[in-house]
Amino acid sequence: MMKTSTLTKEGWTTGHLVAAVGLVSAAVYITFPAWADMLHIALNDEECGHTLLAIPAFCWLFWIRRGRMRLCRPTGRWVGSLMVLAGAVIWSIGFRKQWQPFWHGGALLMALGAFFTAVGSEILWEFFAAFAVLVFLVPFPTLVRQKLAIPLQGYTAQATQLACEAIGMTVDRQQNGLITLNGVHVAISEACNGMRMFFALIMVCYLFGFVNPLRGYVRFMLILLSPIVAAVCNIIRLVPTVWVFDHYPKPIAETFHDVTGWVMLIVAFLVMLGFLRLLRWAMLPVTHFRLVDVA
Repeated sequence: MMKTSTLTKEGWTTGHLVAAVGLVSAAVYITFPAWADMLHIALNDEECGHTLLAIPAFCWLFWIRRGRMRLCRPTGRWVGSLMVLAGAVIWSIGFRKQWQPFWHGGALLMALGAFFTAVGSEILWEFFAAFAVLVFLVPFPTLVRQKLAIPLQGYTAQATQLACEAIGMTVDRQQNGLITLNGVHVAISEACNGMRMFFALIMVCYLFGFVNPLRGYVRFMLILLSPIVAAVCNIIRLVPTVWVFDHYPKPIAETFHDVTGWVMLIVAFLVMLGFLRLLRWAMLPVTHFRLVDVA
């Protein structure tokens, strides 16, 4: 734990905290309808529930890197001012054109820019991994999600059929993603189209890579593998879901489907551990430490 005197030596004062709270509050107030819309989507759209995890993820990443504060000075505030200006333009375009990603993203950029206007840009560079995770606050566009979900639904249904047959289950699959087991129809779009937990699983892989003191190439590989891990976890989740839909009433099966979605976050974490073990088995350097208490 750093002492206040240490931060004071680096030029930090209470005024910086007050200014940060004031400017961020003003930015959020100006763009409040966009923030309210993001919260509404996160609470009501199951495929955007991962946005609720972005703030806790940011706090976790920032906390484990708290030692880097001794490397920061309250300088380079012009970067924050440029971010506010850019965010205002993007937010305005999104509002006038009804482009939801621009509307939401501009509001987020304005709030971040207001923060860096108060405290300087050195915190941005030293805590970049923490601030980057806030991108997950912006809901993924519905049209893009639908375009991704349709082909993903077909691939998931095919992979699920193969996995079920490999363990002795006889299932039939139709082109629309409908799987039939003993006369019971399970629609992949209904049971698990892959998008509800897709971004949450990617966030878990991101957190795993940046919470641990890993080398840059390992983190890069984890980010590249995150969509594959998400797809594999989705198939692992769907195979028992199909079985439960066949043996139990629909309400129980739907509850099982929802619960196993969160269990897959743990499975993704274990997959990442297995990947690191594989790299160590191959005698490749995995971890990296700095002189300060950072990850």
